[in-house]
Amino acid sequence: MDKSEKIAYISVLSLLSFALLLLIIFLFSLCRKKPNRSDDESLLPETKPAGLSYPLTELDSATDGFNPRRIIGSGRLGTVYAAILPGYKNLVAVKRIHPGLVLSKPGFGFSTVLKTLSSSHHQNVVSILGFSEAPGERIVVSEFVGEGKSLSDHLNGDGSAVELGWKTRFKIAAGAARGLEYLHEIANPRIVHGRFTSSNILIDVKSTAKICDYGFGFLIPVEKSGILGYVEEGYCKESDVYGYGVVLMEILSGRRSENGLLVKWATPLIKEQRFGELLDPRIVVQSEVKGLVIRLAKVALACVGNSRRSRPSISEVAAILNSLEREGG
Repeated sequence: MDKSEKIAYISVLSLLSFALLLLIIFLFSLCRKKPNRSDDESLLPETKPAGLSYPLTELDSATDGFNPRRIIGSGRLGTVYAAILPGYKNLVAVKRIHPGLVLSKPGFGFSTVLKTLSSSHHQNVVSILGFSEAPGERIVVSEFVGEGKSLSDHLNGDGSAVELGWKTRFKIAAGAARGLEYLHEIANPRIVHGRFTSSNILIDVKSTAKICDYGFGFLIPVEKSGILGYVEEGYCKESDVYGYGVVLMEILSGRRSENGLLVKWATPLIKEQRFGELLDPRIVVQSEVKGLVIRLAKVALACVGNSRRSRPSISEVAAILNSLEREGG
C-alpha cells in the first residue's frame, strides 16, 4: 500500500468512526429522554379492539369492584358502569347482566352471540367492544356514550326536553332510523333489535342518536313487562318498525309510551290532524318546521299500522327522515 492509499484508508476509517460516535450519542440521548404525559397519551389507542374476551378480574378492577359510584345507568338487562381499561384513552361502558337473566340462560352461547354483535359498526349504533363470561356472570363491554342518557331520559327528565328543539328531534329521529336500517339491512349477519324503545336510544353530547342493547332478545324472558306498547308478538323487523313508530310518537308528544296507551291516544289525533293536542306543549312549533312535524307524524302513523304488510321498511322510513333532517337543519 503506497502513501496516498494509506492516507485515504485512514481518512475513511476516521469518518466511519466519527459517524459511529455520533450515532451512539444520538441513541444514548434518545433512550435517556423521558416521554412527557402528552407523548404517552398520543401512543394510546382510542378504544379496545372489538370482540375481546376480558377476564372478570380486569373488569372488576376497571370498575373499582363494581363500585356503585361508577353506575351510570340501570335497565332491564343490567347495571351499567363507567370504566377505565388500562392502556386506553377513552372510558368504556361495562354492563353487568342481572343475575336472574344469567341463571335463566346458563347454557346459552353468550360468547358466540357477543362476538357476532361486536362486528357491527355504525355511527348510530353503540359499538360492542367485548364481553366477560364466568360462573354466574355475563358482562358486556361497549362504547361509552356521553353520560349514558337515553332519549327517554331527555324527554321525561327535568328540563331536558326543552333543550330538544324540533331540529334536534329531527336529527335524533333520523339517526335512530339510520341505525336501525344498518342493523336490519347492512350488518352481517342481519340483526333484529327485538326491544326497540326510547330507553334503548342513547344521546351523545352532539345530540347524535346511538342504538344500544340490540340483539339481546335471547336473554329476555317471554313476558314483556317494561316494553309493552313497543313490541308486538314475534321477533321480526316489522316489530322493530312498530317500536320505531312508538318512539316517533314520544318525540312528537313528549309523553311516555305507557303500555300501549300512547298509540291509542295519538293515532286518532294524527288521522284527524289535531296537532295542537298531539304535539309537546313545551316546544313551540315555528312556522318553518310545522310542515315537517306533520310529515313526521304521518311516518309515525304508518309505522304503527295494524297490518304488518302495509308498514314501510326501515329503509323507506330512513330515507324520509333523512330528508326531514336536511330540510329542518
